[in-house]
Amino acid sequence: MNAEQQRVNESEDPRAPWRQWGPYVSARQWGTVREDYSADGNAWDYLPFDHAHRRAYRWGEDGLAGLCDLDGYLNLGLALWNGRDDRLKERLFGLSNPQGNHGEDAKEYWWALEGTPTHSYAQWLYRYPQAAFPYQDLTDTNAARGFEDDEYELSDTGVLDENRFFDVVVTHAKASPTDIVVEVAATNHGPDAAPLHLVPQLWFRNTWAWGLDDRRPEIVRAGDRGEYAEGQVTLEARHHELGRVRLVADGAPRALFCDNETNYAALYGEDAVPAGHTAYPKDAIDRAIVHGEDAGNPDQVGTKAALWWAFDEVGPGQTVRIRLRLTQLSGGEPEREAEQVLAARSRETDEFYAGVIPEHTGEEDRHIARRAFAGLQWGKQLYLYDVPRWLAGDPSQPPPPPERADRHTGRNAHWQHVNLAEVISMPDEWEYPWFATWDLAFHCVPLAHVDPAFAKFQLLLMCREWAMHPNGQLPAYEWNFSDVNPPVHPWAAWQVYSIDGNRDRTFLQRIVLKMMLNFPWWVNRKDADGSNIFEGGFLGMDNVGLFDRSEELPGGGRLEQADATAWMGMFCLRMLRMAMELAREDDAWDEVATKFLVHFLAIAETMEDIGADHTSLWDSEMRFFQDVLVDSAGDAHRMPVRSMVGLLPLTAVSIVPNWVARELPDLTDFFQGWTERRPELEDALLHTNYRGYSVRTLSMVSHEQLEALLGYLLDEGEFLSPHGIRSLSAAHRDGLTVRLGDSELGLRYEPAESRSGMFGGNSNWRGPVWFPVNSLLTDALRVYGRGAGVGMAVEFPTGSGHRASLEEIATELEQRLVSLFRPGPDGRRPSTPVHHPGGPLWDVHPTFSEYFNGDNGAGLGASHQTGWTAMVAHFICAPDGITNR
Repeated sequence: MNAEQQRVNESEDPRAPWRQWGPYVSARQWGTVREDYSADGNAWDYLPFDHAHRRAYRWGEDGLAGLCDLDGYLNLGLALWNGRDDRLKERLFGLSNPQGNHGEDAKEYWWALEGTPTHSYAQWLYRYPQAAFPYQDLTDTNAARGFEDDEYELSDTGVLDENRFFDVVVTHAKASPTDIVVEVAATNHGPDAAPLHLVPQLWFRNTWAWGLDDRRPEIVRAGDRGEYAEGQVTLEARHHELGRVRLVADGAPRALFCDNETNYAALYGEDAVPAGHTAYPKDAIDRAIVHGEDAGNPDQVGTKAALWWAFDEVGPGQTVRIRLRLTQLSGGEPEREAEQVLAARSRETDEFYAGVIPEHTGEEDRHIARRAFAGLQWGKQLYLYDVPRWLAGDPSQPPPPPERADRHTGRNAHWQHVNLAEVISMPDEWEYPWFATWDLAFHCVPLAHVDPAFAKFQLLLMCREWAMHPNGQLPAYEWNFSDVNPPVHPWAAWQVYSIDGNRDRTFLQRIVLKMMLNFPWWVNRKDADGSNIFEGGFLGMDNVGLFDRSEELPGGGRLEQADATAWMGMFCLRMLRMAMELAREDDAWDEVATKFLVHFLAIAETMEDIGADHTSLWDSEMRFFQDVLVDSAGDAHRMPVRSMVGLLPLTAVSIVPNWVARELPDLTDFFQGWTERRPELEDALLHTNYRGYSVRTLSMVSHEQLEALLGYLLDEGEFLSPHGIRSLSAAHRDGLTVRLGDSELGLRYEPAESRSGMFGGNSNWRGPVWFPVNSLLTDALRVYGRGAGVGMAVEFPTGSGHRASLEEIATELEQRLVSLFRPGPDGRRPSTPVHHPGGPLWDVHPTFSEYFNGDNGAGLGASHQTGWTAMVAHFICAPDGITNR
């Protein structure tokens, strides 16, 4: 067993020693809900980017390549200055949702290079321009553009021309759980010498200014009495929980000190400065380095400190390097030289991933998987959010506006049980620096390949009493916990259980019990008339439809949703499968399995028969599933759209293993009695007929519907793209218009960025390829191929004359998804966003975007969504899927 795997095995507890320190610092804390104390809930305006370097955060911190302890008390991050910027580069810049012409948008270039589950080794690369960073140009030019225009990116400004940038690589390597070597290496790729200032900063999260705990930690300059080696500068951080933590820097950097507190005078005027407030606020280091002010604390003490290396000229091709060592003194003195630690952890990382990624995997796919896993590790961020405290405000601060706590209009006012202080897998480092439950479910599948304990902890965390609502609803995401995301938790839990070797029945029991609380919420809240047809609303696919499904519907009434109903069918089948697994060792679960079988059959029968107002969700002429809008008068209107909504019923499929007949008598008796009383269900739902093949398959769709949907799914003129399954049929390229009463609604296939303002214009399900739903579809096809569809061969692509089995098609679709990240003949990866320049310095780095152009695969949306897009690592590590169905 390799060293990192041994550490992972010893660190199943989320607070295990090797997990105590990690890259848990957010890439963006400004503009988040947690920091918003406004009356109108406009988080972007309440704490904008231009205030971030001067205002103390309440609930977290942000930084470049940030490192902190598990509670976020002490943070270490990198700041940079090129001698031209108007401020230190302390955090990544991007546009807020109102500023971007396609929603929020990071305007920087960076990549996660390495990452192990215990954070024993991590690397992160930032590309820093040598010219003044064009903050205003990016803001103004994008503001002048509309939805029909492309985004204006950093590469468009010209500051990166001729490779005039530094590549800054930050490496963390742990000698022990409490002893971390940090190296910063910056390389000038430009044609001329250029100045560079490297400014690592050490600071405490502000816990003392809110009137709850006035204990103030401190950072001091140490070593004056000769206890530290010559040629080093040492800072010592002293904290009532952490004890003493030492930061030792090789060389002779200048040390600067201030306090992690707001600069009231600069933001609000001298009259706004509270009595007794520090004379050396948060931006003093910035003012000292960039503006030449005598701003730091001359006593060399504070709650924030920096070590300042100034390189007046870094020549073309030259690399400058600095090295730090962060040691929590309670863990003992460092025992190994930094060089040895860096080399050993790099080697162990290679050994670890050699054991994770199948041996036959090609070098390029191995590179893709490792980068995806690295992104997942860097996407783990400390999330602090105590909703009742946030709503009430803090004792020493002005009381928040009463609108915030209003039960009808206040954000998250119905979620006052939420009190989270955990490291959580985030969808994206910058654009989504908060958890989203359905995103997180997909993150956990690739995470299970490298860190199953953390994957299981994440799934269970969303179900704990301090997250799940007392009514059983799972929190959606912090902008609106009450929004409705697809119930993919059971699917992900089964995937994680299977990847982990089908052995952790305790985890399976815990997740099933909590999902049994979540299931009634769906049944009671999202099935208005008890018809087994569900009205999920938003369901994560943003603008996939003709109108915003989260808002009041055209003509009133309700929307009977094919996708919501499909999600519930899949929910039932995953619960059934997990209950069957548990019943093998505990008879009590046999009846639970029967319960979910009954629910599934009721839902599936409704899909087969009729839906709202006797209007079927299945359009027998188009041969496709569609939503049905039932207006206030009770009239039903089918939405004649071919979108992912109508493909999702395929995902409600599961095999009933042969051992069920022997081992689960209650379920077996029900099967027998039900099919005797309802023989028509045998062909539609219980597929058994292929050359004596005896494994039964539960499916929401009939054989005929399966064949029809596959015809669309595998048609290159409809859903099949070179790099996966589109979210909207390309047959809608010319647009579709539907009249409902006095309203005329339309949508059009849009392979790239959204051309509508729905959901702020920052998401597009009207054509691009999205990894989460593609993952569900390929998984479902593989299940069909091993069950009801065994022996079935269909045209692939539709109309080509070439026929393939469903398992072969599932594998080929996953290969198309992986191909997004493989270099093409010119070295460029299809997934590379169009604004990335080409060439060796760029093409080596795969970019894991939020979604991908439905025609050419170019990356779109959030640029570092190695959350659900990290499913590509799952396809590489499990090329034949999960066999235990």
